[in-house]
Amino acid sequence: MEGRWLDHTSLTRAARRCALAVACAVALVFVAPFAAATRAFADPAPAPDPAAATQLVEDLHDVMLDVMKEGKQLGYAGRLARLGPAIASRYDFAFMAEKSVGLAWKDLDEAQRKQLVDAMERLAGATYANRMDDFGGERFETLGTQAAAQSTMLVRTQIVEGDGKTTTLDYRVRALPDGTPRIVDVFFDGTVSELAMRRSEYSALLKKGGFPTLMEALEKKIAEQKQASAS
Repeated sequence: MEGRWLDHTSLTRAARRCALAVACAVALVFVAPFAAATRAFADPAPAPDPAAATQLVEDLHDVMLDVMKEGKQLGYAGRLARLGPAIASRYDFAFMAEKSVGLAWKDLDEAQRKQLVDAMERLAGATYANRMDDFGGERFETLGTQAAAQSTMLVRTQIVEGDGKTTTLDYRVRALPDGTPRIVDVFFDGTVSELAMRRSEYSALLKKGGFPTLMEALEKKIAEQKQASAS
């Protein structure tokens, strides 16, 4: 399954808003092959419980829809206050941060690792808050679960618009050591891997200017999301 450029023109406005907020929450520019994301799962853990994984995703969708329905009244800060905790409690940002920088993770000290995890979490929240600004009658549907590589699971879903048009979003879920499910990747239309996008871009930034350059890029993206919400 090959990655590709994210085709914004292939989506209607409602689907674009939802899909990009999820699939591109912490992506920057480039899309890498899906195989890169698959190889990132080097240490398999027990597979998550299908029911628990499904509930995790559906609960996130419920929060997203509630915020979208109140988007204008809440404003950016209000949306962020609601979405930030919902995202932080459902994604495994520590795992995603490690896999996003690959071998460079071992060269980061503890403070840098925490800084990266925090920035990724804040960028995801800012992106959701920017895009979930209104409601167009869309809904989420769960299509089922599917076993995936390295003891992970795909929770397959789709966004359904008022006219019946659909856009697929598949969430990759892994289990923490205690069995708690957490989202670690999202696939837009079955091909674009959020984790692969970050892995490609973050590696390029680290190679270009090291950790400071990566952090500067993330902070810039966070600021851009807030600015975009005001335009």
